[in-house]
Amino acid sequence: MIERYEAESFLVLAEELHFGRTAERLRVSTARVSQTIRKLERRVGAALFERTSRRVELTPLGRRLADELRPAWEAVGAALQGAVDAGRGLSGSLRVAYVGAAAGQLLIGVNELFRERAPDCEVRLKEARPTEAVRWLRDGDADLCLGPLPVHEPDIVCGPVLVREARMLAVPAGHPLDRPGGASAEDLAGVPVVRLPDGMAVPPRRADRAPGPAAESVQEALTHVGAGQGVLPVGAHARRYYPRPDVAYVPLDGAPPLEWGLVWPRGHATARVRAFTEAAADLVGDGR
Repeated sequence: MIERYEAESFLVLAEELHFGRTAERLRVSTARVSQTIRKLERRVGAALFERTSRRVELTPLGRRLADELRPAWEAVGAALQGAVDAGRGLSGSLRVAYVGAAAGQLLIGVNELFRERAPDCEVRLKEARPTEAVRWLRDGDADLCLGPLPVHEPDIVCGPVLVREARMLAVPAGHPLDRPGGASAEDLAGVPVVRLPDGMAVPPRRADRAPGPAAESVQEALTHVGAGQGVLPVGAHARRYYPRPDVAYVPLDGAPPLEWGLVWPRGHATARVRAFTEAAADLVGDGR
């Protein structure tokens, strides 16, 4: 039976046809490669390579062995890797929810990188309303969710911040706050503010802010804004993903940035969840 290191040395040398490059790929010395090949040739009883001072070539017997051994060896490697991935939980499926169009676009890139690393894991993306996200995580309908941070729920874990963006203020087109200089937090005193579920785009509530109509989605909230029923603090992404002729977006000075990240149920940080979270952090870190 051929040993693992013998098979690897033989197949790499059959591909490189150069002892030095083979040694570099295997991270061993050139002498070690030569000793391994000579040992294998003694076991076979014939030369597998023709060596000269200028080149290395496969003999007919060596070429036949390479052609027959490579598919079998690759199958062994694939089977072993599949077992490792299954043992680490990187196969199966992963259900990832997201809140809003911007989060969905970010997840497309994260999914591509994750699938490169875990090709046997199927990722299912699904948009959630703000009122649905935490319930889906609790009910097991989603393993992860990408949305605004933080989520103040004891049974929900917040991952690292992936994106920070400036706050803007959505106001009715032509409103007194629709001005180049934007608005400040003080300008919101007495102005109705459309209410979204906790953890969405609205800064912490203050007593001097008049409550506006409630909404369950950003689009619904912007409809209230366009109708002149209030204003809505949002992230800067809203200018791109929610352009409307009846709504203007102006800078909101003094408001904390809006942060986005992945969240999951406490106690459910599986290997798939960890790997997907790492892919998200790597993607953002690489600036892709």
